[in-house]
Amino acid sequence: MKLITNPLEPKRKQQIGEIVRFGIVGGVATLIQYGVYLLMLYAVSPTLSNTIGYAVSFLFNFVASTRYTFKVKTNARHGAGFALSHLINYGLQIVMLHLFMALGVSEKLAPVPMFCVCVPINFLLVRFFLKR
Repeated sequence: MKLITNPLEPKRKQQIGEIVRFGIVGGVATLIQYGVYLLMLYAVSPTLSNTIGYAVSFLFNFVASTRYTFKVKTNARHGAGFALSHLINYGLQIVMLHLFMALGVSEKLAPVPMFCVCVPINFLLVRFFLKR
Protein backbone atom coordinates (compact mmCIF):
# COMPACT_ATOMS: atom_id res chain seq x y z
CA MET A 1 0.00 0.00 0.00
CA LYS A 2 2.86 2.38 0.67
CA LEU A 3 3.68 2.61 -3.06
CA ILE A 4 0.12 3.65 -3.86
CA THR A 5 -0.23 6.29 -1.15
CA ASN A 6 3.31 7.70 -1.34
CA PRO A 7 4.98 6.75 -4.63
CA LEU A 8 7.91 9.13 -4.16
CA GLU A 9 10.09 9.50 -1.13
CA PRO A 10 10.69 13.12 -0.04
CA LYS A 11 14.32 13.10 -1.23
CA ARG A 12 13.34 11.78 -4.66
CA LYS A 13 10.51 14.31 -4.88
CA GLN A 14 13.00 17.08 -4.09
CA GLN A 15 15.38 15.86 -6.80
CA ILE A 16 12.62 15.78 -9.40
CA GLY A 17 11.57 19.27 -8.35
CA GLU A 18 15.14 20.50 -8.81
CA ILE A 19 15.29 19.04 -12.29
CA VAL A 20 11.98 20.67 -13.27
CA ARG A 21 12.99 24.03 -11.80
CA PHE A 22 16.42 23.76 -13.43
CA GLY A 23 14.67 23.15 -16.74
CA ILE A 24 12.61 26.31 -16.35
CA VAL A 25 15.49 28.50 -15.17
CA GLY A 26 17.91 26.93 -17.63
CA GLY A 27 15.44 27.36 -20.47
CA VAL A 28 15.02 31.06 -19.73
CA ALA A 29 18.78 31.55 -19.27
CA THR A 30 19.45 29.71 -22.53
CA LEU A 31 16.93 31.88 -24.39
CA ILE A 32 18.54 34.99 -22.92
CA GLN A 33 22.00 33.80 -23.94
CA TYR A 34 20.90 32.78 -27.43
CA GLY A 35 18.98 36.03 -27.97
CA VAL A 36 21.97 38.15 -26.95
CA TYR A 37 24.23 35.91 -29.07
CA LEU A 38 22.12 36.44 -32.18
CA LEU A 39 21.98 40.20 -31.64
CA MET A 40 25.71 40.47 -31.01
CA LEU A 41 26.57 38.43 -34.13
CA TYR A 42 25.75 41.54 -36.17
CA ALA A 43 28.60 43.40 -34.48
CA VAL A 44 31.24 40.93 -33.25
CA SER A 45 32.63 37.41 -33.72
CA PRO A 46 30.73 34.28 -32.63
CA THR A 47 33.14 33.77 -29.72
CA LEU A 48 32.63 37.28 -28.38
CA SER A 49 28.88 37.07 -29.06
CA ASN A 50 28.70 33.87 -27.01
CA THR A 51 30.81 35.41 -24.25
CA ILE A 52 28.55 38.45 -23.94
CA GLY A 53 25.42 36.30 -24.05
CA TYR A 54 26.88 33.98 -21.45
CA ALA A 55 27.72 36.88 -19.13
CA VAL A 56 24.20 38.30 -19.33
CA SER A 57 22.53 34.92 -18.77
CA PHE A 58 25.01 34.10 -15.96
CA LEU A 59 23.69 36.96 -13.82
CA PHE A 60 20.09 35.85 -14.24
CA ASN A 61 21.04 32.20 -13.77
CA PHE A 62 22.90 32.74 -10.49
CA VAL A 63 20.04 34.54 -8.80
CA ALA A 64 17.38 32.17 -10.14
CA SER A 65 19.40 29.01 -9.44
CA THR A 66 20.19 29.86 -5.84
CA ARG A 67 16.77 31.23 -4.93
CA TYR A 68 14.42 29.15 -7.06
CA THR A 69 16.05 26.01 -8.46
CA PHE A 70 18.13 24.74 -5.54
CA LYS A 71 16.69 27.00 -2.81
CA VAL A 72 20.00 27.70 -1.11
CA LYS A 73 21.16 30.91 0.52
CA THR A 74 23.42 33.11 -1.53
CA ASN A 75 26.87 33.28 0.03
CA ALA A 76 30.48 33.57 -1.06
CA ARG A 77 31.01 29.79 -1.14
CA HIS A 78 27.96 29.22 -3.33
CA GLY A 79 28.97 32.15 -5.52
CA ALA A 80 32.48 30.79 -5.97
CA GLY A 81 31.19 27.28 -6.71
CA PHE A 82 28.61 28.59 -9.14
CA ALA A 83 31.25 30.73 -10.87
CA LEU A 84 33.66 27.78 -11.10
CA SER A 85 30.99 25.48 -12.54
CA HIS A 86 30.08 28.14 -15.08
CA LEU A 87 33.71 28.77 -15.97
CA ILE A 88 34.04 25.08 -16.81
CA ASN A 89 30.75 25.21 -18.73
CA TYR A 90 31.80 28.37 -20.59
CA GLY A 91 35.02 26.70 -21.76
CA LEU A 92 33.04 23.68 -22.92
CA GLN A 93 30.60 25.96 -24.75
CA ILE A 94 33.39 27.74 -26.64
CA VAL A 95 34.91 24.40 -27.69
CA MET A 96 31.51 23.02 -28.76
CA LEU A 97 30.56 26.23 -30.60
CA HIS A 98 33.73 26.08 -32.69
CA LEU A 99 33.42 22.33 -33.19
CA PHE A 100 29.90 22.63 -34.60
CA MET A 101 30.90 25.57 -36.82
CA ALA A 102 33.89 23.53 -38.07
CA LEU A 103 31.44 20.71 -38.88
CA GLY A 104 29.53 23.12 -41.10
CA VAL A 105 26.75 24.33 -38.81
CA SER A 106 26.05 28.01 -39.44
CA GLU A 107 27.11 30.63 -36.90
CA LYS A 108 23.45 31.35 -36.11
CA LEU A 109 22.57 27.70 -35.45
CA ALA A 110 25.80 26.37 -33.92
CA PRO A 111 24.68 27.26 -30.37
CA VAL A 112 21.67 24.91 -30.62
CA PRO A 113 23.63 21.62 -30.56
CA MET A 114 26.14 23.32 -28.23
CA PHE A 115 23.33 23.87 -25.71
CA CYS A 116 22.21 20.25 -26.09
CA VAL A 117 25.65 19.09 -24.95
CA CYS A 118 26.42 21.77 -22.36
CA VAL A 119 23.12 22.27 -20.50
CA PRO A 120 22.95 18.76 -18.94
CA ILE A 121 26.62 18.97 -17.95
CA ASN A 122 25.99 22.39 -16.43
CA PHE A 123 23.11 21.02 -14.34
CA LEU A 124 25.40 18.41 -12.81
CA LEU A 125 28.18 20.92 -12.16
CA VAL A 126 25.89 23.55 -10.61
CA ARG A 127 24.08 20.99 -8.47
CA PHE A 128 27.41 19.63 -7.24
CA PHE A 129 28.72 23.06 -6.23
CA LEU A 130 25.48 24.40 -4.74
CA LYS A 131 24.28 21.30 -2.92
CA ARG A 132 27.47 19.86 -1.43
